[in-house]
Amino acid sequence: MASVFVTGSSDGIGLESVRQLLAQGHRVVGHARSAERAEDLRASAPGVADVVGGDLTSLAETKALAAAADAAGPFDAVIHNAGVGGGAPRTVTDDGLERIFQVNTVAPYVLTALMAAPARLVYLTSGLQENGRLTLEDLQWVDREWDGMQAYSDSKLHDVVLAFAVARLWPGTLATTVDPGWIKTRLGGPDAWDEVADGAATQVWLATSDEPAARVTGEYLKRFEVQTPHPAARDTAAQDALLATLADLTGIPFPRP
Repeated sequence: MASVFVTGSSDGIGLESVRQLLAQGHRVVGHARSAERAEDLRASAPGVADVVGGDLTSLAETKALAAAADAAGPFDAVIHNAGVGGGAPRTVTDDGLERIFQVNTVAPYVLTALMAAPARLVYLTSGLQENGRLTLEDLQWVDREWDGMQAYSDSKLHDVVLAFAVARLWPGTLATTVDPGWIKTRLGGPDAWDEVADGAATQVWLATSDEPAARVTGEYLKRFEVQTPHPAARDTAAQDALLATLADLTGIPFPRP
């Protein structure tokens, strides 16, 4: 039995990941952004060991979430599932950060940096990472004309770069990233064609399986198969630059051995 923490698990792929993990007999701690959604998760997945709260649009709450999650651990694996889409106008949070960037990029960085390192880390990305741009001089779309879907694609590339950086810098942790497909969820929208069970299966497998194919690191997968990531993902200079930028923005340095 593994102990697994899943972010953004009150609905969609995150909730399905919790359900699959529970069905396999694992201990699962979920995450919700509010007390109301935490109750929804407990009702939808009654076997969950605990639910920790924290709104990822707040740096303070994300930092507190890292501490609360550690207190609910320890964990063998963490699945960074939480994310927001690109359909809204550019929105700035109370921290002065662009919302998509804060939730999809900054939050997994903060949680990774502050939480005790597990044996396995899985980051959800999207097939749109291939269209992403690592625009380090304007990660938050201050100087560029806003394009929500491009901002989303960029954030999903950031997740791949982050995962590969972790894989390189933390040899004791298996770090991977997963494209779940175009899933029939609220985020996926009405035109999506992939079932939610398929969208959760690969990350559950990576987080828990002892099969050799699941014990990889620094790889990008879809449907249990290794895929070719955006070229920037394996650029170590790009990895270091993104980590340095996130450290400066958050005041949280990335831990290195």
